[in-house]
Amino acid sequence: MPVSFSDWVSALREGLTEDPRRAVLRGAYSTYLGLWYTVTSRVDPGRNVYERDWDALIVLDACRVDALRAVAPEYPYLDREDVESVRSVGCSSAEWLVKTFTEGHGDAVADTAHVTASPVAEPVFEEGVYGPNLTAPFGWPRRNVVGDDDFADFVRVWPHARDERTGAVPPVDVTERAIVAGRATDADRLVAHYAQPGTPTTGRATDGDDRADETDAWSALRDGDVSRELLWERYLDDLRYVLDEVTVLLENLDARTVAITADHGEAFGEWGAYGHLDGLAIPQVKRVPWVETTATDTGWRTPTGDVERVSNG
Repeated sequence: MPVSFSDWVSALREGLTEDPRRAVLRGAYSTYLGLWYTVTSRVDPGRNVYERDWDALIVLDACRVDALRAVAPEYPYLDREDVESVRSVGCSSAEWLVKTFTEGHGDAVADTAHVTASPVAEPVFEEGVYGPNLTAPFGWPRRNVVGDDDFADFVRVWPHARDERTGAVPPVDVTERAIVAGRATDADRLVAHYAQPGTPTTGRATDGDDRADETDAWSALRDGDVSRELLWERYLDDLRYVLDEVTVLLENLDARTVAITADHGEAFGEWGAYGHLDGLAIPQVKRVPWVETTATDTGWRTPTGDVERVSNG
């Protein structure tokens, strides 16, 4: 997130000639983000995952607490009563990454193998990008995110396995690379960051012919062209889609403590919000699930295809 008052003014002036309402909203939002990151990059009410004890961390993208509780009875390793609600350090994937993998947790990061389906990990870890590509008029965010070479292993999944139809990495590809990393790495910790459930337009949630299948599902919901109930069911379907692969991972990984959580949640119209944005600190976005289980490698799954391991060791 670049900070420049003159560039902010120029962008505002240009936007006012094209779409005044949108320009004012973007200008106000970028101003807010400058303040948001200035404060929360130093003091954030969320809890960093490294403050808890775990051997493997399974991160579900945009998974709400109530969603995981809703499907928990369908999975033997999940107990609805054990699903905690914790405050995340991020309201988006990028915000979660920059506030989780910090220099202050450098020793733990150096002992972590990180397998990720999130394309925003590249600009965050390789270029140090902090926040969205909006220019703030002022702000002093603390830049202390680590680089990808600071991890014991860093495995990028999206360049090799992205589904062109949905734009997301299928969960099976994250599972296979996580199995490879778990069996091959010497790191004591493993992070597997999936792309689902995300916005309810990927995976099995794309069956059908209505507007819920479009990438702009939130506009369809806001305009009343699709019901919240339908999108919610498809969102839960995408959650099941990824949890089926989490089941496979748990049977092909040795880990005493496996934590299943999310980087952030998702708004379905609460507080007039849809989806998630940096700094959107409403409970439905800021609160994420946390549940713990165990994993034992039975060895029944042999990863196939492109499971390139990117090692920093």
